[in-house]
Amino acid sequence: MSVVNRASKHDGTVSAAVTVDLVIFTVRDASLRVLLIERGKPPFEGGLALPGGYVRVGEDLDQAALRELAEETGVDGRGLYLEQLRTFGAPERDPRGRTFTVAYLALGPDLPAPVAGTDAATAHWVPVETALASELAFDHLTILKEGLDRARSKLEYTTAAAAFCREPFTIADLRHIYEVIWGFPLDPSNFRRKVTKAADFVVPTGELSTPEIGRPAALYRRGAAALLFPPLPRSGDVDRDAYPSTVTA
Repeated sequence: MSVVNRASKHDGTVSAAVTVDLVIFTVRDASLRVLLIERGKPPFEGGLALPGGYVRVGEDLDQAALRELAEETGVDGRGLYLEQLRTFGAPERDPRGRTFTVAYLALGPDLPAPVAGTDAATAHWVPVETALASELAFDHLTILKEGLDRARSKLEYTTAAAAFCREPFTIADLRHIYEVIWGFPLDPSNFRRKVTKAADFVVPTGELSTPEIGRPAALYRRGAAALLFPPLPRSGDVDRDAYPSTVTA
């Protein structure tokens, strides 16, 4: 019977750090924006990046994400729709050493201008098209693309689109969110029919909007449902091949 010398056994483990990074989307000036910072410290000093940083001892991942968001941008994430995207751990993703990052997706309605802090020199809401064409620090472009695909997909089968709307809102306000994020126009009548028939997606307040121009419209608030039933597939309104995924195989 052989005996394993555990003191000399190589089990493949290495010292590694854990960080969090946030893909935060909002709709401003009729366009989808993502929050980016200009890094104030090496590595990638002066480069654009997603907000984030190291997880502290005794801190869970959600706490770290909210803290880093507040410290680097001044944005309070407690009122945002927030979920984990996935973990990224390519060996060379961080020149400082082996680092695993847990990426978060956050959605919020017309969020305020960010205020840079800690190791962020500046912070801005950047149009998604501009961000996708930029060189981002670390592997943040890959994370951004996956976050964008997740956000677009979530609008098909969850009620996450309402997280972009300030209450109360009209059906036209909600349709605008879908159009901005998906990138194509939707038929108003079909959209209204699908949304109002979805179980507990939106709830009428019984009040009407008072626009300066045009007819008053019914106002709604978010319902209690988290999943959208029936779902609202993009393919029902447009050829999906004309609007491909940003993630390549």
